[in-house]
Amino acid sequence: MSRPLQGFGGIRAVLFDLDGTLVDSAPDLGAAADKMRLDRGLASLPPSQYRAMAGSGARGMIGVAFGVAPEHADYAALKDEFFVNYQNCLTQRTRAFDGVHTLIEHLHRRALAWGVVTNKAARYTDQLTRALPVLAGAAVVISGDTTPHVKPHPEPLFEAARRLGLAAGTCIYVGDDERDIVAGLAAGMGTVVAAYGYLGLRRDYMQWGAHAVIGSPMELVGLLGA
Repeated sequence: MSRPLQGFGGIRAVLFDLDGTLVDSAPDLGAAADKMRLDRGLASLPPSQYRAMAGSGARGMIGVAFGVAPEHADYAALKDEFFVNYQNCLTQRTRAFDGVHTLIEHLHRRALAWGVVTNKAARYTDQLTRALPVLAGAAVVISGDTTPHVKPHPEPLFEAARRLGLAAGTCIYVGDDERDIVAGLAAGMGTVVAAYGYLGLRRDYMQWGAHAVIGSPMELVGLLGA
């Protein structure tokens, strides 16, 4: 399923989105939103309804659970409630995707730096990093509140490259949402769609303009060259 990278020699680091790319957090995100429904006497929704929007965090989960957008008068209170629920369960069901451990081991053997660039707030990113050993070896972790901007703005990716002491053009960014690809392209990085992830609303990822698409974490190995 992979499509080879073209024109990106000299890769020195691989940066990853978190939710839907390195870890499958949809079960915990969905559970946090579904608890809100149950607390109101509403029927539980199947996890599959939450899954596609898991990469959009509170906005996506509240949208699925209640059909409420950020512009709605009730959204702020619902968001606060969601975050309380999520804080209480965010490590209960979240796991690295199959193949991520092996991929990280491969990057270490190749002496390629790797890191995380996510829109998730640091208080959640840090908790997951402590709970999931596979994330412990990240050379850099950029959360949604590390810089004044979030993806699709490229600044979080530029900040990751700066902290690694690398030019952005020597990095690849892997993500499962269109905004990841938009950010990566704007930063001048090689971009890879993690098609095994959540993909969000616009699921026609072949139209996102990425340099490559992978159907599993280990397919990235074939794109890195010898």
